[in-house]
Amino acid sequence: MKITTELPERISVGNEDGRTDITAKVLNKGTGASGPVTLSVIGFEGLTVENVEGCAKIPGGRLPEGSNSGFACAVGDLAAGADRSFAVRAHFDLGRTGRICLPVTEGTSEKLLWQQGPVNFGTNNPTPNAPDTPLLLGTENVPFGPGGDGGTDGKDGEDGKGREDGGNGKDGHDRGELPRTGVSERATALGLFGVLLLAVGGAGAWWSTRRRGT
Repeated sequence: MKITTELPERISVGNEDGRTDITAKVLNKGTGASGPVTLSVIGFEGLTVENVEGCAKIPGGRLPEGSNSGFACAVGDLAAGADRSFAVRAHFDLGRTGRICLPVTEGTSEKLLWQQGPVNFGTNNPTPNAPDTPLLLGTENVPFGPGGDGGTDGKDGEDGKGREDGGNGKDGHDRGELPRTGVSERATALGLFGVLLLAVGGAGAWWSTRRRGT
């Protein structure tokens, strides 16, 4: 089974209200059915996930450390080659940096199959006088407006490109944080345990093969 996730390469944020729409997609690029999986959409810093259509809000006490919002989406069984998209309504504070994360877990368990991010949306060319600001995936935002400091958050491996090695195990799992990207050695999405039971039922693809026997 090869589970992938995709985010749009470009989004637009309203300069007046900070609203933006994002499509989060989960795909099965394997040759067999995935079995039930759950996609979560998690917001960090200036990006707040306000709603994901057909999904359940993750209570604040269950969110991964450092995140501010999230929704869990029961995807069900994805046939080989199938995908499912979710409409995400979010708010982006253009005076800050902002990141988004897409973990995919097995069924309603805490077993992490794949994770994209946390990855930046942003721009190096703010447009405060325009109706909206286009943001690119994998770009750290240069804030504008009150309190804008040029952006110092999230420079560590957050270019939107997933990797298969899952990092070196030094990404703060013991504090309940999600790993940066890929599949963790523990294969668990800490901070989401239990909440997935509440779930109701681009810029390229980032994929990982589920390890057998784990």
